Amino acid sequence: MILIFLGMGPLMSLKSSEQLVVNVKEQTWVDSVMTTLTPEQRIGQLFMVAAYSGKTEKHFREIDTLVSRYGIGGVMFMQGGPVRQAKLTNRFQRQAKVPMLIAMDAEWGLGMRLDSSMHFARQMTLGAMHEEKYTYLMGREIALKMKRLGVNVSFSPVLDVNVNAANPVIGSRSFGESKEEVARRGVAYIRGLQDHGIMAVAKHFPGHGDTNVDSHHSLPVIPHNMKRLTEVELYPFHKSFEAGVMGVMVAHLYLPSIDSTKNLATTLSKPLVTGLLKEKMKYKGLVFTDALNMKGVSKYYKPGEVDLKALMAGNDVLLFPEDVPTAISKIKAAVTAGKITQDEVDLHVRKILHAKYWAGLNNPKPVELANLQEEIDRPLSNVVQEQLYDHAVTVVQNKDKLLPFRNLDTLNIASVAVGVTEFNKFQETLGYYSPVKKFAISDRFAADTAFQRIIPKIKDSDVVVVSIHNMNLTPAKDFGIGVGTRAFIKYLQEHTKKKVVVVVMGNAYSLKFFENSNTLVCGFEDHPVAQSLVPQVLFGARAAKGKLPVTASAKLKAGAGVTTETLGRLKYGVPESVGMSSTVLEQIDNVAREAIAYAATPGAQVMVVKDGTVVFNKSYGHYTYDKKQPVTSSTVYDIASITKVAATLQAIMFLKDQGKLNLDAKVSAYLPELKGSNKENIIVRDVLTHQAGLLAGIPAWQNTLKSVETKKLFYASSQTDKYPNEVVPGFYSIKSIEDSLWTWTVKSRLLPPRKDGRGYDYKYSDLDFYVLKRVAERLLNQPLDEFMDQNFYAPLGLSTMTYKPLLKHSQKAIAPTEDDKYFRHNLLWGSVHDQGAAMLGGVAGHAGLFSNANDLAVLLQMNLQNGKYGGHDFFTTDVVTEFSRKQFKGNRRGLGWDKPETDGGGPTSSMAPASTFGHTGFTGTGAWVDPENNLIYIFLSNRVYPDGGNNKLVKYNIRTRIHDVIYKAIIPKT
Repeated sequence: MILIFLGMGPLMSLKSSEQLVVNVKEQTWVDSVMTTLTPEQRIGQLFMVAAYSGKTEKHFREIDTLVSRYGIGGVMFMQGGPVRQAKLTNRFQRQAKVPMLIAMDAEWGLGMRLDSSMHFARQMTLGAMHEEKYTYLMGREIALKMKRLGVNVSFSPVLDVNVNAANPVIGSRSFGESKEEVARRGVAYIRGLQDHGIMAVAKHFPGHGDTNVDSHHSLPVIPHNMKRLTEVELYPFHKSFEAGVMGVMVAHLYLPSIDSTKNLATTLSKPLVTGLLKEKMKYKGLVFTDALNMKGVSKYYKPGEVDLKALMAGNDVLLFPEDVPTAISKIKAAVTAGKITQDEVDLHVRKILHAKYWAGLNNPKPVELANLQEEIDRPLSNVVQEQLYDHAVTVVQNKDKLLPFRNLDTLNIASVAVGVTEFNKFQETLGYYSPVKKFAISDRFAADTAFQRIIPKIKDSDVVVVSIHNMNLTPAKDFGIGVGTRAFIKYLQEHTKKKVVVVVMGNAYSLKFFENSNTLVCGFEDHPVAQSLVPQVLFGARAAKGKLPVTASAKLKAGAGVTTETLGRLKYGVPESVGMSSTVLEQIDNVAREAIAYAATPGAQVMVVKDGTVVFNKSYGHYTYDKKQPVTSSTVYDIASITKVAATLQAIMFLKDQGKLNLDAKVSAYLPELKGSNKENIIVRDVLTHQAGLLAGIPAWQNTLKSVETKKLFYASSQTDKYPNEVVPGFYSIKSIEDSLWTWTVKSRLLPPRKDGRGYDYKYSDLDFYVLKRVAERLLNQPLDEFMDQNFYAPLGLSTMTYKPLLKHSQKAIAPTEDDKYFRHNLLWGSVHDQGAAMLGGVAGHAGLFSNANDLAVLLQMNLQNGKYGGHDFFTTDVVTEFSRKQFKGNRRGLGWDKPETDGGGPTSSMAPASTFGHTGFTGTGAWVDPENNLIYIFLSNRVYPDGGNNKLVKYNIRTRIHDVIYKAIIPKT
């Protein structure tokens, strides 16, 4: 008999009359190896032992002995690390007479066994996805990592149909309870592995899904007859055989309908391994035992004896033997006694050698250690990982159509996270969308009192999101969900009028505890990526697409799942998902750290948004140079002149959008007090483009300090009705200060007109936005800060963007700015840096706004989408496109928006296209929108700390150099 390996398919058996060598080189290599092996060495090829790269040298030497003295055929690596494993692989392979198969049990990626390695997704998570192509992609990524690590065999996928909710060992390792879906996804996984050079091993034959006993500890009994087995358990395996799976692993089960021998596991059953698997189902690939040290077999048979019985049953590879020397001795004795023939042993060995040839072990190469970790951590894997969790999120019930959340200005949301500390990705992501009240109970089994303390704190909340984290996989232990958690949720649902969203970040079977919830979501795993994605679904940044792969209760059947819509809100993801290079973006770190090292700023936030997805969001440095408080993503900065476009201009565009403002009208048409002044004929469009002849500014604050008497007239040390405006804490301006400022503005001189008589040259001016704020408030009949909060910031869900931040935030949440030694004689910490805005109590048209990068990104994304965001139409026309266009030759400005210089050297990267618009701020801020590339870049800092004269940020081109990196990170489309 000649065994021939046909390409990527299974091993084939040919009768003597049909001897045809398809691959001569392969057959020649197998034959040549066989001739070099003694009978004992051939037996050694049958064994695959467990190795741990995380153990000591003593363990490594034990493996050395098994390789060099006993000629084992393979090693299965367990716990350890990638680099350590690669070194051991090279070490062991150097000692092997015949290169060994290297295997791993990596069902959800290398992270299942190795540290510093990616965890993709468990198979139940994959079972929730509609499209199996993502399962294929996961198989591909795992295969590529394995190949780089010198691994040839993956003990995956699990093809068990999990029809028993009490299953203690399979559960989330199964794709689900539908045989068709298990088969479909299993085949996709197999192809992903084998198309990329890794042998897949389907397990656990004939099916471990319908048991409530763990075969690691005892021998599960499967009472089903052959008809039932064929219809359910064997179906996925049959489909995998058709697809050419190269290996199959036999489970430790007791199937009396196939072999009634007492306490005999299927692994050791010839009627099952040979009779059912090989003869009836005609499987020709490699047959692996499950681990032979598991109690399902080891409690009934001694080491060596169990190995012999497994071989006699028909298995090819004896996995995880407890005593290789004894096993070899037992098998040799059995050959001598005629219990098994040498030809039968050789047949198994030849199958193993054909597999080795396919794996390239006929021409073995050591694992290259250089750049190993970097190449295993390939960025595209992050995209696949994100896609898996994204497509799996399942909104199980949405009876009130609460999801996705809308009307954030009227929706008061609280979050209670159980099983995690207060610093968790889930609640952090919720906070990106809305000012959510956050509470965390780290103890999963906390007493009722822990929950009772929270109830008064959420009394004003309309919606409470209760998320359950750090669950376990054990049905018998209620998946780690405490009775206190269940009682708390039940209390909220039955005794309050709050809308309760229950989010289970774990096993879908646990949903049975919450089957009466009106709004129920399953994230399947408590992985950080899943923790980020589920909140995105809740707020409509992403759609829920998943369906339950298993039945959790009578009310929650397999297939349940509500598809939700998207609302155009920002997503949070990985750069490669939108065609950017994470490796290139990491160069931003170097520029930002340079800025801090050279004292250009004590700290900064940098955010990059591409195609509506935040792909870079990092914080650097500290609030001050004493390095006491680090900058975080929630740190609030004074964004200075970005106020012009983030506040005043939004109101002006709103008025234009509503038809209440004519850009080519005289400003005096809206502000009659300008009539008779030198500003009577200035045009709105010219004011917006800084070419109305207005001065850059006026010495307003100096005017109020001309004498002791003047200062006493304008300021007081106590806040009263006469002096209501807080300049800084303990220093208040007179109520009429705005009238004084406006009078000085109206009376200010104009710049000299152009010599050709065509108006005025471009001159950047704060006074332009003094005027525009006045116009906006007159037409809106409402103060600017109130209008913006009601009509923009609150509906957008912005939690940090505000005027007068000390009224909403603690001082420690805000980065300080300048130590003002001239006007306020104070460290400005939560008070606006700009003197003119400070005189007004912190609300001005040109300055006064505070924000973090995320909130500013949300506002700009709304502008990039021409007013559409979160299910709202903030603008009904393409007013942003109109305002962001360059208006006049010789003036780079749009209407209110700043833009790139046509010949470079401006405030943006030279690579930014002409369509780019945004603004910078004196405190060291910048925000740019590029419609052509669907790109947003935000840089926030407090470069004026402690001295506003610090110009190093500009001197070293920090902001523009980071902008350059962002453009370099865009991967060209092919």
